[in-house]
Amino acid sequence: MRREALIVAGVERVGPYSLVSLKRGSLESGVPGQFFMLSPPGRLLPRPMSLCLATRRELAFLIDPIGPGTRALVELVRGQAVDVLGPLGNGYRLDVKRPLLVGGGIGVAPFPYLSERLGRPPAVLGFRTSEHAEAAALVPNAEVAVEPRLVTELLRPRHDVLACGPEPMLAAVARLAPRSQLAWEAPMACGYGACYGCAVRIGGELKRLCVDGPVLDAEAA
Repeated sequence: MRREALIVAGVERVGPYSLVSLKRGSLESGVPGQFFMLSPPGRLLPRPMSLCLATRRELAFLIDPIGPGTRALVELVRGQAVDVLGPLGNGYRLDVKRPLLVGGGIGVAPFPYLSERLGRPPAVLGFRTSEHAEAAALVPNAEVAVEPRLVTELLRPRHDVLACGPEPMLAAVARLAPRSQLAWEAPMACGYGACYGCAVRIGGELKRLCVDGPVLDAEAA
């Protein structure tokens, strides 16, 4: 885990989302499913973001501008500096034989990096609209479901599921694939367990997603 000011290399629209690329400096990319705390300009709290893409020169984050902090991040301009802390948390286990990536909405964010690390396995992705589904182009070998069709209708038997998305989707995946790995989402203020802002009740007990997760086994959910 390191903290470093990274320089914005570019911001690209992907449907309603934005792909924010930063010159990586000396930061490690970590394990897919881990996250970084990005500090927006101004007096705004850092926001947790999964790493979307990693190259030798850049780290990129897919961001949904839904609040003041995330809107400030997607309004960054080339050459601007951003304070970044990471990688943090626990990512996916990559020792799986037949991986299947299952994502919903902005939950697709960690999948381009995860897909590359796993050799571009099949993926099934669900979105609210066709505009949101434009993000599927970032994930190789992806099959897409747009509401009212559910992404769980595309689940394939005898695969090792690695999922990320809204809580109802994760709960449905856990029922259908009880050995899956699930990346949970929660608001975070620090990213390393000090503030307890990301504590959620999973499997009957409180877990701090920044240190216990964000990736957890479905059997623990």
